[in-house]
Order: sequence, then C-alpha cells, then structure tokens
Amino acid sequence: MTTHIFPFTIAYADTDAEGIVYHARYLEIAERARMNWLRGRVAVDGDIGFVVRELNIKYLQPLKVGDEFVVETQMTDVGAASVKVEQKFVKDGIISAIINIKVAYLGGNMRPKKIPDNFISGLV
Repeated sequence: MTTHIFPFTIAYADTDAEGIVYHARYLEIAERARMNWLRGRVAVDGDIGFVVRELNIKYLQPLKVGDEFVVETQMTDVGAASVKVEQKFVKDGIISAIINIKVAYLGGNMRPKKIPDNFISGLV
C-alpha cells in the first residue's frame, strides 16, 4: 500500500518546558497528517465519515523544538466498514513514535456502514 509523507517542524508551542514535544501533540500532528492524506475525499452525502475507534501510541525517541521530520501514513488493513492505519514519526531515518489507529466509517444514523469503494481506491 502507498505511503503518504507529511513534513512537519516542531515549534516551541509544541513542547514542554524542557523543549521536548508534549505527548498529546503527537495526536494533533498525526491528525493533520491524516487530513492531508485524505484531502479531497469527502464522505457520501449524509454519512458522517471516518471516526476513531481505537488508538495506540509507542513513544520511542523524543522529538525536540526545531526538529524537522515526516509522518509516514499507511493503511495496514481495510475492512468493510473500518480501516487500520499506521503512522510513523521519522527524523533522519529514526522512528520517534508509532501510532496505530483504527477508524470506522459511519453513516448518517451513526452506525457502521460499508466504506464506499471509490473512497478507498485512491488511498491504496
């Protein structure tokens, strides 16, 4: 499956008093990377679209103020109504964090719904 690359630079506002990225900021940066990856793809009229169902983060190497890195986003599994995605925070070939996320596709009734084929086809 195709890997989406999202470049990012850590600003002071992303860090704690020691200049190390605050743990919750990884989620915000990962969300920006996923939205960039999904840009131009919208849910079918009346559907809610993707919502987070499960999330796991491994912190391996701290990122610091001024660090330039990329978030590599890749689908790892596609089900009828859900998608598993892995996002790696990579600086100079070293993985700083890995986020594994499962998103479910919801219809307008807030119930799981089959993901439209054309929605997934451009992401793999």
